[in-house]
Amino acid sequence: MVRRLCSVVFAVVAVSSLACRSAAPPPPRITAPPPPPPGATAQAPTGAAPAPPSPAASAASEHLEIRWVRESAEYEAAVRQTYRMAEDHVERAAVGRAAGTWGVVLDADETVISNVGYQIERAGRPHDEDAWTAWVKRREATALPGAAAFLARVRALGGKIAIVTNRRDPVCDDTKAVFAARGLVYDMMLCRTGPSDKNPRFDAVESGLLPSTLPPFAVVAFVGDNITDFPKLSQAIRGTGDDAFNGFGSRFFVLPNPMYGSWQ
Repeated sequence: MVRRLCSVVFAVVAVSSLACRSAAPPPPRITAPPPPPPGATAQAPTGAAPAPPSPAASAASEHLEIRWVRESAEYEAAVRQTYRMAEDHVERAAVGRAAGTWGVVLDADETVISNVGYQIERAGRPHDEDAWTAWVKRREATALPGAAAFLARVRALGGKIAIVTNRRDPVCDDTKAVFAARGLVYDMMLCRTGPSDKNPRFDAVESGLLPSTLPPFAVVAFVGDNITDFPKLSQAIRGTGDDAFNGFGSRFFVLPNPMYGSWQ
């Protein structure tokens, strides 16, 4: 009796096992994704590596001062703000003055035109005069935001525009060509023929003496990115008190330049 019962139990278990196996769902079939609809852009494989950046771009990315000038909204805002403040000042200063009797003086580099392309190329390397000259001759500098509109407004109000730059005289024609190509108006450009000190040229502008090519005029505004772009000023004024900076925002208007300058 016991043997017969065990045989029955064994048979039931065997049948149940076979039934469970036959009832198990088959493994899922793996199918290829459907093709994209007509006109859709094919997606690159997720594992594809991005193209490596150029050596110059890689070097520039490590220099926050270059990235800030090239990429930040704050830099553009600061530049536009400076030019708007300068324009507001010129609007007031022009009242009651005869056309041609007054004007403004501006620096060129990092004031009216940008050389951030050169800074990217030279990132991590010291300034080299030959490399700089080659860059200038390529005539690839671009206009800073707000510069063209400011110069045009000065001209419309009857003011003269003198560009006093420390670009050397042999590349002055290349600089003039960049201004012309970018629609940057001016009346006189005084490039460097001797020492870098701009004060003798500032005096020449106001007195009408050589190397100035214009009659004398009252300078109502100076615009620059370096403290030496303003008459009789240098890095020595830092920390000397409020009075040393009284001209800024009223007659002197400075633009940000964290890439290079007399502060180095």
